[in-house]
Amino acid sequence: MIEQMLVDLEELVLRESFSGDLPAVRHSAEAVAAQGARLLGARPEVIDGIHLRWSFGTPRVLLVGHHDTVWPVGTLARIPWSVTDGIVRGPGVFDMKAGLVQLFHALTLLPELDGVSVLITGDEEIGSSSSRALIEDSARGCAAALVLEASAGGGGALKTARKGTSWYEVKVHGKAAHAGLEPEKGVNAAIEAAHQILALAGLAELAGGGGTTVTPTLVRAGTTGNTVPDEAQVSVDVRVPTIAAQERVDELVRGLTVRQPGARLEVLGGPNRPPLEASASRELFDLARKVAADLGMEPLSGVAVGGASDGNLTAAVGCPTLDGLGAVGGGAHADDEHVIAAEMPVRARLLAGLITELTH
Repeated sequence: MIEQMLVDLEELVLRESFSGDLPAVRHSAEAVAAQGARLLGARPEVIDGIHLRWSFGTPRVLLVGHHDTVWPVGTLARIPWSVTDGIVRGPGVFDMKAGLVQLFHALTLLPELDGVSVLITGDEEIGSSSSRALIEDSARGCAAALVLEASAGGGGALKTARKGTSWYEVKVHGKAAHAGLEPEKGVNAAIEAAHQILALAGLAELAGGGGTTVTPTLVRAGTTGNTVPDEAQVSVDVRVPTIAAQERVDELVRGLTVRQPGARLEVLGGPNRPPLEASASRELFDLARKVAADLGMEPLSGVAVGGASDGNLTAAVGCPTLDGLGAVGGGAHADDEHVIAAEMPVRARLLAGLITELTH
């Protein structure tokens, strides 16, 4: 089984699929569709050229994954596909193309696929803007969503909770002036942005802390070196453990006030993905531990993580959700991204056992 899984994984990794390159993502979708059709015996529904869905009977279990990656096209020249001493490398191998291969091979272990739906999207890494409604609609009415995102840590822990995410762009509008001749006639948007960055950095504590983070990231200001900047922008990444915290941070960000007379703030963005709270995964995690024990696997562990996934969206519509069922390895979004090959068939059997328990 492992040999064919590696052949199939190589096929997907060699189709680079940077989220920001739509033709590449479309090309990748074709490869994923062909591989799924070969292993499942059915062609998928293709949505917007990049999202794929298979449905067998009345869906009770939704399997969720994505085929887009954070790696620009051409990364293969720098980080080529390789398998050395049981370690698989290549752009997107851990996040999350190995999970897709495990998904397909798990389904080949089932005597029949009735009650299973598979949804593989092409824009997860950039916020799932075009697939969100599709994900939510697919999850409604299902008894469970099983997410094939990579596991956490080298030990393969499942992800039993995920923080919610909010993204903001705080725009500062000031007034330009000559920086040398008459700077006092301007309203310096860069200085105002500095005040706002400090204010933003303190919002997590005002929101109650408890794992909430508010992080200013990208900062841009000005046009030339001798002009008082009339505009500045601050990007803000927010991570929250609960819906209440997400709503409180949103209120605080929208309540920012200017410090300089004449400056004006404009706040764009807002909540992107709600948190996947532990209550949404508790029963499924207990079931996964039972299945793992029945298969003779090492006891499973579960962790809460800061990153979000499409599992946040399935949980938000009331569908019990368990995440991190994909590859075991590490290095997501980093040059040392890798997968432990020997764990791939093990995880496929775990997924097959879970689906069996949930559909019978």
